[in-house]
Amino acid sequence: MLDTELLTMIKTVDLGKTVDTSEGQLTILKGIDLEIKKSETVAIVGASGSGKTTLLSLIAGLDIPTRGEIYLADNELTAMDEEQRARVRGEMVGFVFQTFQLLVSLTAIENVMLPAELKNDPDAEKKAREVLERVGLGHRMHHYPRQLSGGEQQRVAIARAFASSAEILFADEPTGNLDTKTGAHIIDLLFDLNHEFGTTLVLVTHDQRLAGRCDRSIQIESGMLDNNKTVATS
Repeated sequence: MLDTELLTMIKTVDLGKTVDTSEGQLTILKGIDLEIKKSETVAIVGASGSGKTTLLSLIAGLDIPTRGEIYLADNELTAMDEEQRARVRGEMVGFVFQTFQLLVSLTAIENVMLPAELKNDPDAEKKAREVLERVGLGHRMHHYPRQLSGGEQQRVAIARAFASSAEILFADEPTGNLDTKTGAHIIDLLFDLNHEFGTTLVLVTHDQRLAGRCDRSIQIESGMLDNNKTVATS
């Protein structure tokens, strides 16, 4: 059961996103009011094209809305320029993507260290080693992404997110490129580490097993939240 007195980590107010197309304006998101508490785990689900990845990009500060407000803790992203949003992302946010997004020229430990190093964390290497050991890759620290399997690359990506001491972790289809067995292992790993670190986790997924592990699941249909399908899942 979630403590309703917990700090609100993510909040959106009347969030909307439209884009120009050759056929006129296309509304991707409309009237999104959302609140996510500290340490809560939330799945964003919906059909392809429903707007869920756009919503994730907006609340992560990777994109800007056409209208509305976005807050990460006490930071109003929609009142900031790109440099200011980048600073907030660097300080508060970690990412796990379907395509891993590892730098091919860096070893596993260098990839994991990078976000912490950018924050001038003097313990970047120590934290990277500890989390890589935790995800079972202590023996692969000095391997490059091309020398790792898909599951190993995703474990490096997860280690990178947690080693940066991020308060909020955004995951976009983190098991999408993995087979069922490997995906199940990644799910376990992601939620075990999230519980240990107390991170706020927001993920986009088609995987009902993954959504079912979250505190609640939010359904998006045609760019709007379906409040009748926003349910507690645990």
